[in-house]
Amino acid sequence: MEHIKENIENGKSLTPQEEKLKQLKAMLPEAFAEGKIDWEKLKATLGEDVNFSNERYVLNWAGKSDAFKVLQIASTKTLAPAKDESVNFDETQNIFIEGENIEVLKVLQKSYFGKVKMIYIDPPYNTGNDSFIYPDNFSESKEEYQKRVGDKDKDGYMIKDGLFQKNSKENGQYHSNWLNMMYPRLFLAKNLMRQDGVIFVSIDDNEIHNLRLLMNEVFGEENFVAAISVQSNPRGRQSDTYIASVHDYLIVYVKSVDIAKLNGAPLTEKQKTDYKYTDDKNEPYRLLGLRQRGAASKRSDRPEMYFPIYVNRVSKEISLVDSNDSEPVYPRKSDCSDGRWMWGKEKCSKDLNLLVARLIERRNEYDIFVKDYLNRGDLERTRKYKSIWDAKEYNNQAGTQEVKSILKCDAMSFPKPKNLLMDICRMGLENKDVCLDFFAGSGTTAHAVMDLNKEDGGSRRFICVQLPELCSEKSEAYKSGYKTIADIAKERIRRVIQKINKEINGKIDFENCKQDFGFKVFVLADSNFKQWRGDLCKDAEALEKQMKLFVNPVSETATAENMVYELLLKSGKDINSKLEHKDNYYCVNNNELVLMLENINQEIIDAVLKVNPQKVIALDNLFACNDQLKTNTVLQMRDAGIEFKSI
Repeated sequence: MEHIKENIENGKSLTPQEEKLKQLKAMLPEAFAEGKIDWEKLKATLGEDVNFSNERYVLNWAGKSDAFKVLQIASTKTLAPAKDESVNFDETQNIFIEGENIEVLKVLQKSYFGKVKMIYIDPPYNTGNDSFIYPDNFSESKEEYQKRVGDKDKDGYMIKDGLFQKNSKENGQYHSNWLNMMYPRLFLAKNLMRQDGVIFVSIDDNEIHNLRLLMNEVFGEENFVAAISVQSNPRGRQSDTYIASVHDYLIVYVKSVDIAKLNGAPLTEKQKTDYKYTDDKNEPYRLLGLRQRGAASKRSDRPEMYFPIYVNRVSKEISLVDSNDSEPVYPRKSDCSDGRWMWGKEKCSKDLNLLVARLIERRNEYDIFVKDYLNRGDLERTRKYKSIWDAKEYNNQAGTQEVKSILKCDAMSFPKPKNLLMDICRMGLENKDVCLDFFAGSGTTAHAVMDLNKEDGGSRRFICVQLPELCSEKSEAYKSGYKTIADIAKERIRRVIQKINKEINGKIDFENCKQDFGFKVFVLADSNFKQWRGDLCKDAEALEKQMKLFVNPVSETATAENMVYELLLKSGKDINSKLEHKDNYYCVNNNELVLMLENINQEIIDAVLKVNPQKVIALDNLFACNDQLKTNTVLQMRDAGIEFKSI
């Protein structure tokens, strides 16, 4: 069908075959999928051979099995620190990673499995103008793949054509390509979530139907929470056909509905005025009727919750026991029929101090109310978030203005506004929780986390991932010195930190400040260790060449510090682990792990033994063919109960 579209746009006449296809699609649109004839559906539509193979409820698309293979291929990449681009690198727990997100998600699997409380992503919406990464082509060799995704310009930046393709709506696999991009990323992201975790995904009408089905498959239909409508453009997109869209969607799923926890929204000032009473401790409260309203409010619905509560006529004290001076109060509905209480007798007895009697003058009888306090301990009452978010602070125009005011240029077109992300973080994060955004864009999530921490004194942390996608040379961002989208995000975060610094009246004292106003920058990089290429060992000569490469397994470009972070990740350690560089070895989290990457002799080994680490990893080539030293080291470590590994 894309050929038909091209011919129409080029002013060429349709071929007889194309004309028939056009007529057939007009008559039988249900027989087409992604612009192509689905022969099974066509036969069923015409009443012939109505027998769908493997008939069951399932989401399927072209390339699904290959997308699953992409997810299962292990990554050999690592993360290299970029300290000169960071703020307070040694102390901060916030992380920004520059690199292709599917590779980054794979690299993080061991260290961050089950540690992320909340994920937010704003992926490509598949509008027909998006360019995004497709999964591996399994028919190509490794060299072809590396060339396709590794082409770089003279400055070392990835060339856009090597990684991206425009997913036009005329593409024969328009929806499939988007699903192939999203499927493995969502699977890998789910692995990183805590059992009580939650994921938020922004999307619009183009793919919301497929996203819901995809999320059902990855997270389970039972873990769906909401499809929130967010007013992103109050004036409406006038370029839309028939209806001007004013909203996008925020799809919410939890990892496990049985244990997930989502926070409520803060009460508005108007809502707080409802709490107009105070007790003897000056704690504000409101009065709520104890009688059940609405559904299941009849006596017959819960007979055990129909019973008298006695009010002393003089003291107005409440009791569940009758006395000479008391008056019974029953849960009567407005039509005088029998209702029922919200609480049973046991609950009423336990919380009798919360019950209050009030004389209803128009009926000349008492009714029972419950003291509903504004604050519960140190926590202030919240309200449930609604399924429509229409505050003006959520408009995309607000996001554009935020970036412009921070970077002093129109660096991004309609990024998500900070206030939207702050409310998402309020809903999904508690203090000290970790938030992940692997489509970081201009860095709104990082901005929101930092501002929220500044607002309430919290210690939430972020991990943001953004591909170094080249900015168009015609863009305002490029003209202002930002070569990639990742550059925009990093500079935004740095300027947000500067802004917070000014707002708290002075230089941030990173050593004594309890809050985290910094971030580590890492770059996705090749491994510091040579990778065995069995696919190249096609004869004895090639095998010998491969074996010679592994006399020293360390890459020529490796540095000790970069190896430290790679070994942290591959050992399942947090890359925010405490590192201490001593003479010729590194200590991780005091004595959890020691890395010997620079030199080895008996003096160094004795020093390591005094540290008494749980595990030691050493470069094998540091023993320099000294088999006796290596043997003694293995024995000494074993005798000390230390796990030892050489690589």
